Amino acid sequence: MRRYIVSGLAGIVFVMCGCVNRQNTIVVGSKNFPEQAILGELLAQQIEARTGIHVERRFYLSGTYICQQALLAGRIDMYVEYTGTALTAILKENPDSDPAKVFNRVREEYLKRFGLVVEPPLGFNDSFAIVVRRDDAQRYGIQTISEAARYAPSWRAGFGYEFMERPDGYDGLVKTYGLKFAGEPRIMDLGLLYRALLDHQVDIVAGNTTDGQLVGSDFTVLDDDKHYFPPYQAVPIVRSEILQQHPAIASALTDLAGKISDQDMQQMNYEVVGEHKDTAEVVRSFLHSKRLD
Repeated sequence: MRRYIVSGLAGIVFVMCGCVNRQNTIVVGSKNFPEQAILGELLAQQIEARTGIHVERRFYLSGTYICQQALLAGRIDMYVEYTGTALTAILKENPDSDPAKVFNRVREEYLKRFGLVVEPPLGFNDSFAIVVRRDDAQRYGIQTISEAARYAPSWRAGFGYEFMERPDGYDGLVKTYGLKFAGEPRIMDLGLLYRALLDHQVDIVAGNTTDGQLVGSDFTVLDDDKHYFPPYQAVPIVRSEILQQHPAIASALTDLAGKISDQDMQQMNYEVVGEHKDTAEVVRSFLHSKRLD
């Protein structure tokens, strides 16, 4: 919890600082977990290769709200957000299960309210994933969150801070499925959730469907059979002034649209988190494989 507080305070200080003179430099940001750094690096390399514009990387800026404020303050020029997060956490609107409807709503409202341009989806949907140990799923014969609700009263839960606070997170999940746990959930750093699950410190966690740790046979992702979670398509969000100043950036980002599958994203996450490969090298290899370099 202290780590989240320190990270959050650092993000607040970052946002409050005035804009610096960075003419002819684009600043790409990211939230504070590996997938976001991968996506930030993806935008950065694509822009550098296609436009020749210098890109400054400012990754691991804490969570959704800090990145949004950094955009509005002009401290960063773009980052990758997820449509369901934008709809519920930023726009404060109710979840919706239609991906196209959510995307269009987010795109319209971000431009109207904030002057921010939502670029086309990158191709993958990174939903929350309710995860248990595979041994437990097999022992109890469960595949869905509804089936897990029967056993949850004896389980210890572990969730990230943002999941506990978001309108599309903990409160709605337990209400939708009637979940009760053995005590209050442990609030944990996202990077520690799966290790805690394997070590039996907790019995159920909320990760993400593209997490690299899910490659392999240790975990089971429970099906969201009541369709609680909205679509979370990954989309670059860009300050409109930047696109006006550098029109070539829009074309560079459009070339990425639809190029990253769920499996692609999970594999890149695995290479960075599971195999400890350099993020920039993983992204460079991916762009080459898609003939985007």
